[in-house]
Amino acid sequence: MSSASGPDPAAFADLLVGYCLEVRPHQQVLVRSTSLAAPLLLELQRAVLAADAWPHLRVELPGQTRGFYEHAKDWQLEEFPPLALHEAKKCEAVLAIQAPDDVRALATVDPDRLTRVRRARRPIQEATMKQRWCSTLWPTQALADQAELALGTYADFVTDALFLDRPAGPIAAWRELAAFQAQLVARLQKASSVHIEAPGTDVTLGVKGRTWVNSDGKRNMPSGEVFTGPHETSASGHVRFTIPSSPAGVDVRGVELELRDGEVVSATAEVGQEYLERALATDPGARRLGELGIGTNYGIDRPTGTILFDEKIGGTVHLALGRSYPETGGQNESALHWDLICDLRPGGRITVDGEVLQDDGRFVR
Repeated sequence: MSSASGPDPAAFADLLVGYCLEVRPHQQVLVRSTSLAAPLLLELQRAVLAADAWPHLRVELPGQTRGFYEHAKDWQLEEFPPLALHEAKKCEAVLAIQAPDDVRALATVDPDRLTRVRRARRPIQEATMKQRWCSTLWPTQALADQAELALGTYADFVTDALFLDRPAGPIAAWRELAAFQAQLVARLQKASSVHIEAPGTDVTLGVKGRTWVNSDGKRNMPSGEVFTGPHETSASGHVRFTIPSSPAGVDVRGVELELRDGEVVSATAEVGQEYLERALATDPGARRLGELGIGTNYGIDRPTGTILFDEKIGGTVHLALGRSYPETGGQNESALHWDLICDLRPGGRITVDGEVLQDDGRFVR
């Protein structure tokens, strides 16, 4: 169920359609979520129609995904529904909204089954990435419980993170953050190497010639990061990810990676070791980094167990195992893209070509 407080669904829908996706007349807009996001879905239908476009709502029932993994035969794990690929190719804009009824619904599913489906559906993923897309979240009781907050408190936290409560309106606030991030991108675009240090972390990545992207709410809402694709053979050192990550509802904590010539040569997790090993075995590209991201959203001040939010926390960095985003110049290919987050507040530092960019989680002017 949703909260009476929290994001106003009409304002949220207008932000997603008008700012994030910039929907144009006659476009086909694919929207994926669960029935728990009904208030937002109905407003999205209204907003897309108002933009003279076509809304296509794909609404999942509670328990539907888990039911697939429980009942699917081997061939259904190894293939994908052709209609899903056709849809991904034909829709000009795609919106994915997290609204789970159970964040641990897949926690007891055999990780091998998850990996096989992820690998099989890579063509759908790649087709989606070529379109205009955005990911966001609608607050539910399950997400509030994961964040260890009352539902109303969590819903208000989401509202703040989306900038929906800003006096001048959310679009003005996102443009202000975009301007700050543009200055950051200008500094980083000249960089050859990035050195990240924190307790348990000392890793260097090559970024010369790669493109840095200003993530200002067009791809993720909320957003607040700049990111690039590091050179595939450059990452060297050790990194400890201090913020828990729960991909597919599987609890993974205390991940530590040893990287050599861009490849993961050692990987351990305090919790979720089996999932970590299965993820790294997805395909050859899963053992290399596809993304380096630097969080800039200081309005998100605490981890809540949702990667979409946690990777944007101001004073954190995240490294993604697997697929690169083509617009960064990254060339790593994989069915996996898993963001792992390292908190640099306090005791951490980002150095770019020998010059300190961030110290103790705060940017150095």
